[in-house]
Amino acid sequence: MTTEKTGLPVKQEIFLEAGVHIGTKIRTSDMREYIFKRRDDGLYILDLRKSAERLVSAAKIISKYKPEEVCVVASRVYSSNPASKFAELSGVTLVKGRFVPGTMTNMNVRGFMEPKIVMVCDPKGEHEALVECAKNGVPVIALCDTDNETKFVDHIIPINNKGKRSLALIFYILSREVMMAQGKIKSYEEFTHDLNYFEQMLTVEEPEQPVEEEKK
Repeated sequence: MTTEKTGLPVKQEIFLEAGVHIGTKIRTSDMREYIFKRRDDGLYILDLRKSAERLVSAAKIISKYKPEEVCVVASRVYSSNPASKFAELSGVTLVKGRFVPGTMTNMNVRGFMEPKIVMVCDPKGEHEALVECAKNGVPVIALCDTDNETKFVDHIIPINNKGKRSLALIFYILSREVMMAQGKIKSYEEFTHDLNYFEQMLTVEEPEQPVEEEKK
C-alpha cells in the first residue's frame, strides 16, 4: 500500500476513500494551517500531505519510547476499536471508554498511571486527559479535526477523527510505522494485517467504563 511517487504512506486514493480529509463545517484558528479548502457545502477539507507527514512523524516519536511508557486514550467506539488493535500490535497501554479523572494525577484512583507520552483521539472528548498531561508535563499527540482546539497538544495529526474508516486507516498506518521502527517487522510486506482488521468491531464490545471512585 505504499507509493514512492507521492511519498505518502498509502496511495492517495486510499486516504480519499477513507475520508481522512473530510472535516466539519467548523474551523478553529488552531487548525487553520492544516486546511486545504472549504467546499461549497461548507465542509472544510484537510491537507492530506500535512496529515500524512504528521502521522508518520508521530509514529517516529512514539517509537522512541518503550511501549509501556506510551498511553493511548480512546473514548469513542470508532476510535477505541482500531486503537485496541494498535495497542495489541505495538504493546502500548490503552485507556478505553470514559477517562476517569485522576488517572494520571491521583495515586488513589484505580488504574493510576504515569505515562511518558500520551496520544488522544479527540482533544474535545478527552480534554481531561489533556489537562492531566499538562499538569504532569507529559507531551501529547492528538488526532485533531477542523473543529478542535489544540491547547495542551504538542503534536497535531490533522485528520477526520470521527469517521470509522478514517480512524481505522490512521491506526493501520500508525501500527505499521511503529512496528517498523520497533524492529518487529523489517518491511511493509511483513505487516500482515489489512485495513479490514482495523475496521472490524471487537468480537465482544466492552461496556462503557464506569466511573471509579477514589479509594478511601
